[in-house]
This record gives sequence, structure tokens and C-alpha cells, in this order.
Amino acid sequence: MTPAPDGRGAPPRRQQRGGVRPPRMPGGRWGILIFVLVLLALNWWISSRALSPSERVRVPYSGSAETPNFIQEVRDGNVREIFSTGASIQGDFKRDVTYPPRGREDSVTATKFSTEVPAFADPDQLTKLLQENDVVVNAEPPDDGPSLLLSVLLGFGPVILIIALFVFLSRRMAGAAGGGMMSFGRSRARRSEGGESPVTFRDVAGIDEAEAELNEIVDFLKNPDKYQRLGGKIPKGVLLSGQPGTGKTLLARAVAGEAGVPFFSMSASEFVEMIVGVGASRVRDLFRQAKEAAPAIIFIDELDAIGRARGSGRGSFGGNDEREQTLNQILTEMDGFEPSTAVIVIAATNRPEILDQALLRPGRFDRRVTVAPPDRNGRLMILRVHTRSVPLAGDVDLEAIASTTPGMVGADLANLVNEAALLAARRGHRTVQSADFTDALEKVVLGAERRVVMSDDDRRRTAYHEAGHAIVGMLTPGADPVRKVSIIPRGQALGVTFSSPDADKYNYDERYLVGKIKVALGGRVAEEVVYGDLTTGAESDIQQLTGIARQMVGRWGMSPAIGPIAVLSSDGAGPLLPGVAETSESTQRLVDEEVRRIVDGAHADVTRLLREHRENLDSLVAALLDRETLDEADAYEAAGLPEMRPAPPAEPERTERVARDRDDAGTNGHGPGGDLSRPELPPGVGDLR
Repeated sequence: MTPAPDGRGAPPRRQQRGGVRPPRMPGGRWGILIFVLVLLALNWWISSRALSPSERVRVPYSGSAETPNFIQEVRDGNVREIFSTGASIQGDFKRDVTYPPRGREDSVTATKFSTEVPAFADPDQLTKLLQENDVVVNAEPPDDGPSLLLSVLLGFGPVILIIALFVFLSRRMAGAAGGGMMSFGRSRARRSEGGESPVTFRDVAGIDEAEAELNEIVDFLKNPDKYQRLGGKIPKGVLLSGQPGTGKTLLARAVAGEAGVPFFSMSASEFVEMIVGVGASRVRDLFRQAKEAAPAIIFIDELDAIGRARGSGRGSFGGNDEREQTLNQILTEMDGFEPSTAVIVIAATNRPEILDQALLRPGRFDRRVTVAPPDRNGRLMILRVHTRSVPLAGDVDLEAIASTTPGMVGADLANLVNEAALLAARRGHRTVQSADFTDALEKVVLGAERRVVMSDDDRRRTAYHEAGHAIVGMLTPGADPVRKVSIIPRGQALGVTFSSPDADKYNYDERYLVGKIKVALGGRVAEEVVYGDLTTGAESDIQQLTGIARQMVGRWGMSPAIGPIAVLSSDGAGPLLPGVAETSESTQRLVDEEVRRIVDGAHADVTRLLREHRENLDSLVAALLDRETLDEADAYEAAGLPEMRPAPPAEPERTERVARDRDDAGTNGHGPGGDLSRPELPPGVGDLR
């Protein structure tokens, strides 16, 4: 599946989140911040001028003739006027006066002064002295600064301003969330109108089966009377399941776009909060909005976040848990739909096996649509959709690219096209060429090239490691053809060997799986044969082949000693299947013995094979050391082996072996590693870890 490319002239989609958004303040957050800073600066300027009275020099009442004092300045005729109330005197000099005398750090020069009249001074003599020297006497109060009210306002102005700003922002944030604290339990679903959605089934490719399943849903939303008059009831819930990247969300959007109805989209994790009951409230509000807008579609992504089985042990949650209350509310709302309510619930999950059975019963999510990875033709259609707006050179063969990308889903192919376009732009190409796609595929599958300077010994050992994988792949019947061998470091790998089948695989026989184990052992055995010792480079190879062997024994019944008995979990990570009692210690020991038998047998076969074809191994190593990278034809020619093509099955399944360098603590960390890819296997077969 793939989204529609941009640039088709579709109108931008408008989204609503729990109601109408409040108008945004002009200037945004920066405007508010600048406004507050200006107010604070203005407050400081006013307060500094109002709270600070005119600067006055404080002089003594009397003293010696050498020291400035009030009486002496009056006698010298330097006092113009005074203001007096009680014992305090303030006034103005005719000339500047410095006190204390110059040279001291606290000296102040001013024409305004203040002093205090001692209690023993004779007021009559002072009055006579003032009159004789023509000093104007005013009986006004001294300058004590601003009034009390103004002082309070100016002193607490910044605090009041900050509190007002905090209240304003709090109300604004509450309003954006939907109207205050009461909006905490409102739905946060994003709403888009059907006519505004640019995605339709025309933009969905590679999953025709899933698209056909949903066509009936679209027809019901467009023509509900056609079904209702015959007593038919459309499914209330549709569950889309599949691995990540297959396009489940896009498919739900395409349904809304085709039907032209409102589309409410929300992730299941958005329902859950720390406060118990909030999730259930949001569920009620979401379904209320959908019913008011009916016909409509509700899309819940990652349903397993709240829909896990209750009381099943691993991954379950208690009876008072917020998730369980949210799940119960979803079950209730889906049961509460009236038959005539045209509201469809579409949910997506990557793990349908862990969902609660109450969700899957008829009347709820009773229609299940598996969105599987596309086959070759599907990949071709996806590539065509993604390259609509990409200028392609004449040498680009989309059919060949689709054939060499088995196992890739829509997201992988979209990434491949984007990487090719980026490479073409960096190289200055006017169009995207075939070489750009080839290099982009290598980067996506094998990793980006690393600039690592290796010694000659490390390069030779890496070449033997990779050549060992390649020779075993070339000589093992039923193994996937070797497409490329390289000793150029990529990602975590010091070398890579890439192989893929000629057609997609939907079933895996025992010979094919044992062949993958042998190919994974090829690098380690080559080092044993040539050098007689081992390195840490085969760590990832060992992990992968051990996983394959364990699943052959514990999941797929490919061991005569165990038989058709499952002793591993469905993902191969644990010792149990859900609902199966714990296996005995003797059975687990037998599983380990069978795994060792399979691996030891493959190891012996690979050792014999490489010893017999040592000349082919050395020849391929020489070519790798000379050219570093060999394509399929060059690799077979350098090894001196003919290309053996097995009878192609239905469709290809991608496999690659990536050599990885594991620099573990306590090891030399110089050897090339091997990594057997994990092909996506069909349901009921499992994943190769």
C-alpha cells in the first residue's frame, strides 16, 4: 500500500480536535513575551523615578567653618529657600555643595540638601539668621516620595503582572484543550471530512483482497437503504491486521475518502490517562460525536494498546485498571449502536492474537481483514503509485525492481523510491536512473557504506568469510541464488552476501530451512578450513541459525524425536504456547539435543563441501580482494561454478545474509560477522529469527 503522492492539486485537509480551535493570538508566543517584557521595563522606569526622591546631600546642622553645614551656608548666603515641618529641614543651595569633603568615596555634590534641627537649638536665633540672609521659609512637608497607594502599585506591579499572565496562559491552554477542566474527558480524535481526504482506493495498491473486503463497507455508507430494506446489517467493526508498513491506516483513510463521510482518527494510547475513568469518558465522547455526524467512520489505531486480553496472565491488567475500563466502554458503545446508525468502527493492530475475545465476537469486530505483504505484481503497482511524481530515466525497469524486492511492504517501497530520488539529487542527475535504484536498494537492505580502513589480514579473512557464505549458497540444492558479494563495510557489517529467490515463497520445506542453516554456517566454516581458528564475526550467524533450528524442532514438527508437538511460543521467543501447560525438563533437553543434531549435521556437510571446493573458494576470494564487490554473474564466474536455478515456486520471498561485526567486550572484534535475514513467513509457518 502506498499514500498518494503530493502535487495532485488536492485541497489541504482540515482537522478538528475535539471541537473548534480557539483563535490564535497575533504574534503567537513571541508576541506575548515581548509584550510582558515591555510592561516590566516600563514599570521599572516609572518606579525608579517615582520611588526615588530627588537626590539631596545631607549636611550637619552646624560645625566648623571648613566643613559645609547648614548654619555656615546660611551665613555665607548660599541658601535660597527651605521647607520645614518639625525638626526636618529640606532646602536648595544657590551653589553646589559637596559633603562629606572631597576625596571620600561617599562624597555627594548637589544643590539640594536636608538636615535635622537639634532639640536644644534656639528657634528664635535661627529665624533671625534666616531673615538676615534673605532665606525663603516655606512651611510645606518635606519630599518623602510617592503616596502609599502609588508605592504599593509600583512595588507589586511586576508580581501582579506575572500572576495575570499565568492566569491568561492557563485559560488559553484549557480553552485549546476543549474548554477548561471539564474537557479533560473529551475525545481528542482528529476529524476530517470525507470530501477533504485526498486518499481513495486509487491510491491503494498491492492489497486487492483487503480492498475488496472493504468495498462493501463503502457501498453501505453510500447506500445504506439498499441493505436495510432487505434486513441486512453491516458489520459494526472491521479489524485490520498485518505487519507494520502494509498500509492499514492508509486503507482506513481510503474507505473514508471513497465514502465521502467524516473520519474520526485516534490512537488507542490516547484514551489512557493516569486518572481512572478518563479513557472511558473519551470513548463516550468519541462515539457521541460520530453518531451526531453519521454516517461516519471511527478509526482506532494500535488497538492492542487497550484491547489486550483481560486476565490472561502475561500482558494482562487488573480489574480496576484504567485500560480495562476503557476497553469495557468500547465494548458497551459498540453494542449500543442502533441498527440504523451508520457508524463503522475500523481498528488496526499488528498483534491480533493478544486481543480480548469480547472484541472479536460477532456484533463487534466481527469482520477481520488481513493486510498481507504484496506479491510481485502488488509491489509493481505500489512502485508505480510512488513514482507518479518522480521523473524516471529510460533505463529504469520497475518490474525488475519489483522482482528483486520480495518481502518488502508499502512503507519499504516508499522508502526505496525516496532514497533513490535523494541519491539522484546528490549526484546531480536530472532524472532518477537505474543505478540510483540499485544503490538505494543496497543501502536499504544492506546498510550504508562505512569508511573503515582494514588491515590486509582483516580484508582477507573477511573475503574468506563472505566467500564461504557464497560458495555454500551456490552449491547447496534449493538455496536462494547469490545476488551480490562484497567486502565493503556496510552498517555494522564488514562484508555482505546478498541472496534472494526467483519467486515469492509462501511455504518452506525442511530442505530449504536446512539450506539456510548451511549458508549461515558457510562463513564460520570457511575460517575454520583456511585459518584453523575462529573469530567473533560469526556471532549473528550463530544466533540466526540457532533460531531457525529451534523453530524447526519446537514449532514446525520437523524433528522425528519431538514429532508434531509445539513446545515454543508462536513467536519462537519463549518455551510455551498460550494456554499450554509447561513442558517438562526432559522435553526441553530433548529439544536442545535435536537442535544440536540439526546444526552439527549441517556443519559437517558444509565443512566437507568447502574442503572439496577449496579451489573455488580461493578463486572467489582473489576476485573479491581485487574488485571488492561482485554481482551475481561475476560472482559465479569468479568462483568457476555454473548458475543453478531451482524450479521457481509461486512467488519470491526475500532472503539476504548480512555479515555483521560484533565488537563484544573482551574480544578482538575484528572478524566479519554473518547475519541470516528474517524472511516474513506466511501465517501458520512463523518467522525465522
